[in-house]
Amino acid sequence: MERICLILLLLYKLSIVKAQFNGFNCDANFHSRFPAERDISVYCGVQTITLKINFCPVLFSGYTDTDLALNGRHGDAHCRGFINNNTFPTVVLFSISLSTLEACGNSLVVATAHGPNAYGNLSLVQIGSISGYIDTPDPPTVISYLPGLLYKFSCSYPLEYLVNNTQLASSAAAISVKDSNGTFVSTLNLLLYNDSTYIQNLAIPMAGLTLKTRVFAAVKATNLDRRWNVLMDYCYTTPSGNPNDQLRYDLFFGCDKDPQTTVFENGKSQMGRFSFEVFRFVKHKNQKMSTVFLHCVTKLCQADDCPMLMPICGKRKKRDVTESTDSHAASGNAVLTAGPIITRSGKSPQPPNSNGPLYRMNSVTSALVSGIIILAVMSICFFIFSLTLLKGKRPPPMPLSGAHNPAFS
Repeated sequence: MERICLILLLLYKLSIVKAQFNGFNCDANFHSRFPAERDISVYCGVQTITLKINFCPVLFSGYTDTDLALNGRHGDAHCRGFINNNTFPTVVLFSISLSTLEACGNSLVVATAHGPNAYGNLSLVQIGSISGYIDTPDPPTVISYLPGLLYKFSCSYPLEYLVNNTQLASSAAAISVKDSNGTFVSTLNLLLYNDSTYIQNLAIPMAGLTLKTRVFAAVKATNLDRRWNVLMDYCYTTPSGNPNDQLRYDLFFGCDKDPQTTVFENGKSQMGRFSFEVFRFVKHKNQKMSTVFLHCVTKLCQADDCPMLMPICGKRKKRDVTESTDSHAASGNAVLTAGPIITRSGKSPQPPNSNGPLYRMNSVTSALVSGIIILAVMSICFFIFSLTLLKGKRPPPMPLSGAHNPAFS
């Protein structure tokens, strides 16, 4: 009798569980449990944070999807998730826009610390952290037999990136930056322009740019929340497309600046602007053209914090066209590589030798000219010989014949 009662009880509980999961992609053998840490997935995207919660344990615990909300905002429909029953298991999705972080009570904390940047220069390094939670409402009673559900999440975003633009032939390159945690930037662009109007993209001729041509560059952020500004921390050039090339020439870092480089705007908007005169690397002395690759270590800063984060003026290791000992990139750096700036060598044509011919032909051209001359001479000789033969074969003049007219006597 006891066995029959136990079997009936198990069947009753099984029917209840099946009724709970009815219509959802859940498996009673795996999801008849309370939620665990593995039931939430966090995706730190370039514009939104996406949260996925396994809905089956939520159902088993006695709740519905409308009971889950961000940061206790259960009365706000915008802070609740929505069901996605096209996956296994069924999930509840939450989407948090980085442009409206505080709408549902999420917090943004930017931690600042003194330290070396991506290439060892003393700077202020920042990390942005977004955090929050998803929970179920408390009942209006003193006690409850339902477990309170709580899911915590966080995303960390490094605010310093290494941006390279080496495709100066097409004058632009872009990249979608994403590390293991996330980033606030959907695209970072390093653009080159012809003049200070920053309208017309730079066009590089096939022969390369003339030395000392002034090039106008801009680091620009797009699809970025307006609370963030762009701060160019360190811009430099290398002769190769490798940003870690030990041979480099600094354009500017803080108060240290190449004499031919001018910074127009930095840390005041979502665009940093500067210009420099193109040059050649001495290692390319035996080449007709020299390649120059441009790289910038760029930070994002909150508008109010940017003045504090401006590069510190002070002593630093001079590194203009020197061999650097270490160039490890910091975490969160994103490398964009796309082609060279091409400059002419600047060498003038070799003057002709006063003791030699003004123009030297190659062997093929010389043979062709010689053949034409010989053929012309032979043709003239053959023409003269033909005229001589024709003159020799002309018949002698015939004597006159007829009777003499006496009237002419």
